[in-house]
Amino acid sequence: MFINQFYNQSPATVSFTRQQASDFAKQIADDFNPLHDIDAKRFCVPGDLLFAVTLAKAGLAKQMRFNFSGMVTDGIELSLPSQLAAETAVTDANGKQYLTIETDGEMTQSQALIEALVRAYVGFSGHTFPHILCDLMAKNDVMINPARPMIMYESMSIEMLDLSVSEVRLELASSTLTIDGKRGNAVLAFNLYNGETLIGTGEKHMVLSGLRPYCADTIDQISQNYLTMKANYHQAA
Repeated sequence: MFINQFYNQSPATVSFTRQQASDFAKQIADDFNPLHDIDAKRFCVPGDLLFAVTLAKAGLAKQMRFNFSGMVTDGIELSLPSQLAAETAVTDANGKQYLTIETDGEMTQSQALIEALVRAYVGFSGHTFPHILCDLMAKNDVMINPARPMIMYESMSIEMLDLSVSEVRLELASSTLTIDGKRGNAVLAFNLYNGETLIGTGEKHMVLSGLRPYCADTIDQISQNYLTMKANYHQAA
């Protein structure tokens, strides 16, 4: 499967190099979050890569939920079994927990469906910023701290109605941002289609910290810097 090039595995664990995680973020997710840059001081593996590797190794269940609780850095050996229980904790050798995976219902190992779903979801998820979140911040008259933008991937859930398909298309269904002081909770709901037939639904949850009053010029500059960085990468590739 295409995802195999983006992680290393032993019989019981998986790990990631900075190059693998950064390549996945930029080449597959089109995600240019500085935290995924190879030379980032606070480097972390994209949560979407953990999602993709889980499906590649353990399969896709009709109902799945991923709860992220820690930032995975390069070289950490994570316990990720090839068979998932109703609730599986993903930990390192010291027992530190980074992710909890909940599953329910029928499982499939269909590589065609899994790859199609991964590409559809990760492509959508990687475009959360600036496309969706900037609109939500403008509507709620708040913005992230430009000096230290904090947008954390809290969880994602998916419910499949049909596991027999091999093509998946994702559409955003709704987006909301709930403000509580300097903290915001963003929820992006999406639908999954095979052709025009609904085959699943899901949600992505994020936490925005350090919120402050909205300034259009500042957000425009942050967005432009992000898009310029993306354009420069693709031009050099």
